[in-house]
Amino acid sequence: MADPSSYRPKPGQIPDSPGVYKFRDEHRRVIYVGKAKSLRQRLASYFQDLAGLHPRTRTMVTTAASVEWTVVSTEVEALQLEYSWIKEFDPRFNVKYRDDKSYPYLAVTMNEEFPRVQVMRGHKRKGVRYFGPYGHAWAIRDTVDLLLRVFPVRTCSAGVFKNAARTGRPCLLGYIGKCSAPCVGRVSDEEHRELAEEFCDFMAGRTGTYIRRLEQQMTDAAEEMEYERAARLRDDIEALKKAMEKNAVVLADATDADLMAVAEDELEAAVQIFHVRGGRVRGQRGWVTDKVEAVTTGDLVEHALQQLYGEETGDSVPKEVLVPALPDPVEPVQEWLTERRGSNVSLRIPQRGDKKALMETVQRNALQALGLHKTKRASDLTTRSRALEEIAGALDLDSAPLRIECYDISHLQGDDVVASMVVFEDGLQRKSEYRRFQIKGFEGQDDVRSMHEVITRRFRRYLVEKERTGEWTDGENASGDGTSGDGAPTDGTSTEGVPLGNTTPEGDTTGNAFAGNAFTEEDGRPKRFAYPPQLVVVDGGQPQVAAAKRALDELGIDDIAVCGLAKRLEEVWLPHEDDPVVLPRTSEGLYLLQRVRDEAHRFAITYQRTKRAKRFKASPLDEVPGLGETRKQALIKHFGSVKKLRSATIDQICEVPGIGRKTAEAVAVALAQAAPAAPAVNTATGEIMEDEEVGTSGTTTGSPEEPVTAGASHERRGQET
Repeated sequence: MADPSSYRPKPGQIPDSPGVYKFRDEHRRVIYVGKAKSLRQRLASYFQDLAGLHPRTRTMVTTAASVEWTVVSTEVEALQLEYSWIKEFDPRFNVKYRDDKSYPYLAVTMNEEFPRVQVMRGHKRKGVRYFGPYGHAWAIRDTVDLLLRVFPVRTCSAGVFKNAARTGRPCLLGYIGKCSAPCVGRVSDEEHRELAEEFCDFMAGRTGTYIRRLEQQMTDAAEEMEYERAARLRDDIEALKKAMEKNAVVLADATDADLMAVAEDELEAAVQIFHVRGGRVRGQRGWVTDKVEAVTTGDLVEHALQQLYGEETGDSVPKEVLVPALPDPVEPVQEWLTERRGSNVSLRIPQRGDKKALMETVQRNALQALGLHKTKRASDLTTRSRALEEIAGALDLDSAPLRIECYDISHLQGDDVVASMVVFEDGLQRKSEYRRFQIKGFEGQDDVRSMHEVITRRFRRYLVEKERTGEWTDGENASGDGTSGDGAPTDGTSTEGVPLGNTTPEGDTTGNAFAGNAFTEEDGRPKRFAYPPQLVVVDGGQPQVAAAKRALDELGIDDIAVCGLAKRLEEVWLPHEDDPVVLPRTSEGLYLLQRVRDEAHRFAITYQRTKRAKRFKASPLDEVPGLGETRKQALIKHFGSVKKLRSATIDQICEVPGIGRKTAEAVAVALAQAAPAAPAVNTATGEIMEDEEVGTSGTTTGSPEEPVTAGASHERRGQET
């Protein structure tokens, strides 16, 4: 590891002008290329205290052994030179987008004597018209097959073309009318080139002219009673319309634009681009990259623009490029794009209307691409095994942690404090064993104390189960009283840890909390919830890790490892350690820990939102023991509203089918003790609703959504954690 001060240039040596710089390692290989408006200011930022640098930047400057730079006259030249050097040297610390596939294009070889329509991949060739890219080659072939009825352009290879010319017999497409057969002289080279030009015009979006012309020809043929020719023209029109339907109109006024969206996490980013030509989505492509340097979304956009348009000129660069974030500064990038196109290019963020709506679609595609990339990576057995081994090595464990449990705390400004426990076995989710907790040992917001309570409650039950099965007989540390150390109930109900025997695809509960022993199957065998993990992961840094370790120590458990993953810099914290463990950026172990932590956070915040919604929708009838949802609805249906039910006598309540006198008395007492609800508000009109219009949930009967008071999002009420 090199000391950056050993190769730091003197401040007076670095010019205060635009330029491009290269960091080289001890073997003179270029490991990073960057550009700067001021070389002096930018390079000085790399040679500060290492503790103040981003971990990825710190790794780069300690790997490098020298730095050099080239002065240019403008920021646009710096952008161009940076792109050229990245392509030439392929530096390991630069963001490099890699195609998730080699995208096919529909190409028309206008540089040949007889232009040919075909599928092409790879670098673009001079004199060839390209349309796309398309997601699949079969999509191109389907489109071409439809258009050849109207534009019978050559599609055969050079060998087939020469053989047909030699024998004087065209191929099958020539016999069925899907090729004009220039190989045997049915049309001249000028006529065939005109067909190719019309084909290109149609693909470029100028479709109305050809449709109207064919419709007029069909009408004329019908008037002249040439019905067979009219039928062929009708079929040609249908073929063109079908080809047009494959690319639906998404933007008005024949817009030419590229829309780019970015989905990212701490280590990776996915970029998706939609190519809109003539108001229609003509193609789509995407990249995935490792974030090997400290970059913002604007930086990712700038690198993607270089990748996308670095080799393009003219109409291949659209008039408008829509992005999720602008590079800083944006002017050089916009000027560079304008130079590539030869006319003005607008680079901006869509704010409203159809373009913003389409950008949201592109963003969803980017998120899906990143998720699919992660899923492929996580499903590989070899990768999972390597991840577990890396975790064991980094945390100095005796063996790979085959069972990992992760805990997270969630609340909204100290209200509805809950916790989640997720389980990963062999690197894969075990959603049937997820648990969720309500924090009831204290009131208010204290993540550290909440973490201590959750770990205590979960592992106290583990010790109870060990004692019950005879695996552990020392009763000093195990409490069989069914409570945690602070009196929180641990009876297996939803106040402790709700089991998830039935889960949705997202892992959310669809069943009810169970009563009795939370760790016993019907046949008496212990549930896997009673099994100890090899590793406990908490979402947080040193304080949360210390709380979890203290809880285990108080219970006398010393054979379970504990660590925490701090989200800000993805550092792994261990108990009693002042410095974190920093796993390499490419570490599969770090990637697995991130997945575990993110899943625990998702599960906790889902439960917290569910609890909050239920609390806002609470009704006085919820407090009546033994009164289920069916009989509550029957009461409301019979009386029409809570207000009328509150004024009813016990005898009138007993008239409702299924309601006995004891239950009626309980209902009357509950309604008498409950304060009248605040007036409900119609969220659509702002009117205060009469009680007759309001059901037990406090929402208007015309809308299934939460009332205004319940609908306050975390943006308005505070940060949700």
